[in-house]
Amino acid sequence: MPLCVARSLSTAVTTVVDQELSDLEPYRRQLTAYCYRMLGSPQDAEDAVQDTLVRAWRALGRFEDRAGLRPWLYRIATNVCLDMLKGRGRRALPMDIAPAGTGRRWETSHEPALGTPRPEATWVQPIPDHLVSSPGGDPADVAVSRESIRLAFIAALQHLVPRQRAVLILRDVLSWRTNEVAKLLETSEDAVNSTLRRARSALAAANLDTVPTEPAEADREVLYRYIEAFERYDVESLVALLHEDATLNMPPFELWLQGIPDIRRFLAALEVEGGRDRVIQVAANGCPALAVYRPAGPSGALEPFEIHVLEIADGRIAAIHAFLEPALFPVFGLSPTPESINE
Repeated sequence: MPLCVARSLSTAVTTVVDQELSDLEPYRRQLTAYCYRMLGSPQDAEDAVQDTLVRAWRALGRFEDRAGLRPWLYRIATNVCLDMLKGRGRRALPMDIAPAGTGRRWETSHEPALGTPRPEATWVQPIPDHLVSSPGGDPADVAVSRESIRLAFIAALQHLVPRQRAVLILRDVLSWRTNEVAKLLETSEDAVNSTLRRARSALAAANLDTVPTEPAEADREVLYRYIEAFERYDVESLVALLHEDATLNMPPFELWLQGIPDIRRFLAALEVEGGRDRVIQVAANGCPALAVYRPAGPSGALEPFEIHVLEIADGRIAAIHAFLEPALFPVFGLSPTPESINE
């Protein structure tokens, strides 16, 4: 075959492939949100979506119902997630695993012991908003999407067996009709309704809290004050922003605290030198969040340290989820150094 002909064929094939992939790409964010709710991990969700799109691309030439592309993709994604969940334990937040700790023992100690970190697969992980939310969407849809990616809701979903999880998400979060879910799962409508009833009952038993996450100007003010106090490591200013029964948890450790007195004692016992951390604002799970870089090693160079997700209600912080997992920084598109911060 002449080289010019081979190049033309290669170009034509590449063009077709690019067009097919572009047909699938608009579904990436919603599929990522769906897989994240199923799996509780942004990395696992990304893997599931990539697998879904590859499987879809390979079969796209044989798929004729382009009007049914979205439910077809969700069927593939559901099967991928169900396969990934086989033999796995459920992910959780620290309050699902252990009783609240107490800070009294730290009043006379130095650096408090956090215990032994548990493996990454133990924990529900945060996801950046930009991976699951499209800007400029319908406000009602955005509100539902935000509420259904809250960390507490994702952790509650993990109490459901995988098939219940899929049915509840499709019916109650994405508002699919019963017959649509039955078709996707290749089962009867009666089976879908029965599964949904069991899923709702199990979710209610998980005692999901009702902290609102609708952002407001007051929330941004609380975030700014939190960042300012955190960078100075001003413990009294930090706890002044908390609800009386606020919680602090720190995956990958199972230790968590509730209430201002214990949180104050714990923070005061940490040996943190104010003014050395650097913070970048991000957004995660429909909430304000921040990424913390902390000096490390002999050089004192700033390195990724933790991601904080803040749940704010009535002008105060109801929960601080402090993920002491630097591996999350690439998930948020953050660099190994905070060079983008304006000094």
